[in-house]
Amino acid sequence: MEQWASWLVLVILLAMIELMTVNLATIWFVVSGIAALIISIFIDNYTIQFAVFVIGGVILLITTKPFLTKYLQSHKEKTNIDRIIGMTGKVTEKITKNENGAIKIDGKEWTAFADHTINKNEIAKVLEIKGVKVKVEKVKEEE
Repeated sequence: MEQWASWLVLVILLAMIELMTVNLATIWFVVSGIAALIISIFIDNYTIQFAVFVIGGVILLITTKPFLTKYLQSHKEKTNIDRIIGMTGKVTEKITKNENGAIKIDGKEWTAFADHTINKNEIAKVLEIKGVKVKVEKVKEEE
């Protein structure tokens, strides 16, 4: 097999992996693989081609990943479910550090977890949402 054909197969495989993962896993090496493919047409030295592939991919990874990650995270659509963060609710099932419990917030029951035990009927505040569960903390009673 010609060297350019090997690079083409590698680029296609890496692109397929990127499409399946959609989390910027191999995109930099797809680009550096295309560069190595182009170089393989003009230069018959596999060591140079491989160096372009590896060094180019690493440089692209280091220089562009922080920017792209920040850009993609800033464009996430927020849903109205985020509005329950900061709300308080009544614990309906005891929550311990090792076991999930339940809390009723805004008329809906949520599976809840916490860093400390919160007993049934105590009031807790939502700190964050992780998937279909909420992380809560006990609301301190005013003295």
